[in-house]
Amino acid sequence: MVVGEVAAGDEMSLSNMVLGFYEEAERQSCAEGGDSGDEEGSGHGGAAESRAFWKEQRRQLHEGLTNKLSSAESRIQTDAGEAIRQTRAATAGAGACSCASRAVQAGGGGRGCRGCTLRFVAERLLDAGYNSAICRSKWSRSTDIPSGEHTYVDVVVPTRSGKAVRVVIEPNFRGEFEMARGGAEYRALVAALPEAFVGRAERLRGVVRVMCAAAKQCARESSMHMAPWRKQRYVEAKWLATPERVAPGAGAGAGVAVPVAVGSPETSKLQPKFRGSMSMLTLDFGGRTALEVV
Repeated sequence: MVVGEVAAGDEMSLSNMVLGFYEEAERQSCAEGGDSGDEEGSGHGGAAESRAFWKEQRRQLHEGLTNKLSSAESRIQTDAGEAIRQTRAATAGAGACSCASRAVQAGGGGRGCRGCTLRFVAERLLDAGYNSAICRSKWSRSTDIPSGEHTYVDVVVPTRSGKAVRVVIEPNFRGEFEMARGGAEYRALVAALPEAFVGRAERLRGVVRVMCAAAKQCARESSMHMAPWRKQRYVEAKWLATPERVAPGAGAGAGVAVPVAVGSPETSKLQPKFRGSMSMLTLDFGGRTALEVV
C-alpha cells in the first residue's frame, strides 16, 4: 500500500459537503412525504424528556473528555498536538502542501491537505521515539451501514504484559461529527469536542457513543431519518476497526501494510522497534505501567 494513496487529498471537506447534501435531501423528503415508517426518525418525545436527554449527553461527554490522562497518554497528546500545530503553521506560511506543491484551498484556514497533515504528524512522532504509523480502516457494507474507509494516525506501545495499546490521533475530530442541519443542542455538543483527538481507543469509544446517540436524537427531533453514516457502528469503524498500518516514510513498494489486532500479545512483534528511548513509557504508576493505564 502506498501512503500517498491512502492519505492524499483533503477528503474531509468533500466528505462533509456530500453528507450535507444528503442530509438536506432527507430533511426535504421527510417534510414533503412524511414518515416512511423508520422508527429511528419517528416521534418527538416530550419537551421534558428531550431536555433530560441533552443534559445527560452533555454530562457524559464532559466526563469522557475530562477523565484524567495517564502520564504516557498525556505525553503522546502533547507531542501529537505540537506536531499538528507545526504542520498547520507550516502550510499556512508556505501557502501550499508538500505534495507536489499543491496550493492550499481558499478558506481552508491554512490546514493544507489531510494527507500531508497525517504524514507529518506520524513522522514527527516516529522521530520522537514512538511507534507511529498512518492507519487505514476499511469496512464492508452490511445490512444497516454502507462500506467505507478512513485514514488517521496512531501510536502503538507494548506493555509489560506483552499486549499492545493503541493511542488514536485524529486531527479533524470535531469535523467528523459536524452535521449540516444539526439542532442547537447537537451543535453545542460538537462545539465541545476537541478539534483534534488524541487518546486511547476506549476513551474514543465513549465519546463516539455519546455523539452517535445525540445524532440519533437530533434526527428524531427534526423528523429526519438516521443517516447510516451517523450510526455508531459506522463511526466506530473509522478508528476502532482493525487497521492496516504503514510507516509514514514508506514509498511505493517500500512499506508493508500490517494489520493491527488491538490487545494481541503478538502485535508488538509485528511492529518496528522504537527509535527513541523506551524508559519514559515503562515507568510504574501505582503498581501498573503507564502504558497499561493509557
